[in-house]
Amino acid sequence: MMDLQFDGPESATDWVIVAHGAGAGKEHEFMTDIATRIGVDCRVVRFNFPYMEKCKEDGKKRPPDRAPKLLAHFESVIDVVDGLRPKESRLWLAGKSMGGRMASHLTDHSSVSGVICFGFPFHPPGKPEKYKGEHLATVTKPLLIVQGERDTFGRKEDVMGYPCSSSIERMFVPDGDHSFKPRKASGYTELDNRQFAVNCLLDFIERQGAKA
Repeated sequence: MMDLQFDGPESATDWVIVAHGAGAGKEHEFMTDIATRIGVDCRVVRFNFPYMEKCKEDGKKRPPDRAPKLLAHFESVIDVVDGLRPKESRLWLAGKSMGGRMASHLTDHSSVSGVICFGFPFHPPGKPEKYKGEHLATVTKPLLIVQGERDTFGRKEDVMGYPCSSSIERMFVPDGDHSFKPRKASGYTELDNRQFAVNCLLDFIERQGAKA
């Protein structure tokens, strides 16, 4: 039995599956807060990748599984959610960091209307040569990247120069780091930045719906 966590109304027109990052599961405070905020307008589904479930069971930290295993599990979640959501609803994939990168590899899935990535990990901090966004140049479905301006996995000035297809939009969280947290002196707050990111997602979904 797959352990899914839900927020928002079942009758929502838009369902959003949100995948966690490499080091924290679906119960993490960031994930819970983001899901609650998105759930004001959408039905939100959270899940754990298998390696994270094992971490929960025995308390031992593990690195993520390799991409093929992560993607296979993500697709199995899509299959389950497809059986639960209203036929007239639209399905979106979203994810934090690694979860967003995995979602971006599933844009061609027939059930998926589009993808939203929170803090895309373009490269490990300090290692821009280990670039992980080559596939973004050929994405054909709507995809939104919401990136902190100061994200060490891809700063604003770098991200604007990366090759991306015309179906990709980029929005930048003011003074945000990889988790959208700003510096105190910036005048922004972490919670305001999270809401900014969620508003970007909701606006993106609404605009894509208007095009349909």
